[in-house]
Amino acid sequence: MEKNYMSVFLLLVAISCVLAKDVGKKDTKETNTKPKLPQTLSRGWGDQLIWTQTYEEALFRSKHSNKPLMIIHHLDDCPHSQALKKVFAEHKEIQKLAEKFILLNLVYETTDKNLAPDGQYVPRILFIDPSLTVRADITGRYSNRLYAYEPSDISLLYSNMQKALKLLKTEL
Repeated sequence: MEKNYMSVFLLLVAISCVLAKDVGKKDTKETNTKPKLPQTLSRGWGDQLIWTQTYEEALFRSKHSNKPLMIIHHLDDCPHSQALKKVFAEHKEIQKLAEKFILLNLVYETTDKNLAPDGQYVPRILFIDPSLTVRADITGRYSNRLYAYEPSDISLLYSNMQKALKLLKTEL
């Protein structure tokens, strides 16, 4: 008789556990109904700007539109990339000037070794002219990471963007 009570007791415990799990799932679904927004090609670097999807598309558009290409290498989980992205997106003059470029931001490395002239690190920003030449002469302020920028370097980045546009007019 005691075995029967124990069996019924275990059966009730098992049923209540299953029912409790179902109730818990329903509660979490109702509280987490925040819609997930699709990620745009800007990845937060300037949603109003036109961004290209691939490196090949960016090269094609640069060559055919006679605009310089600006490539931003970054990682979503890198605090340095996130800090630069925030300053870049909030800088009104940079956002306005960026409209004159073909834009691409990459969260992965390409097979083109010309895009890592001094190594693969993030964040790094490179400029390519419409003749498809990487402008290795447009650098940041660091000697060990020539194409790196920090949030405090935003004015240097702005002047380098202007330089890339000026070189386009004088050299091509």
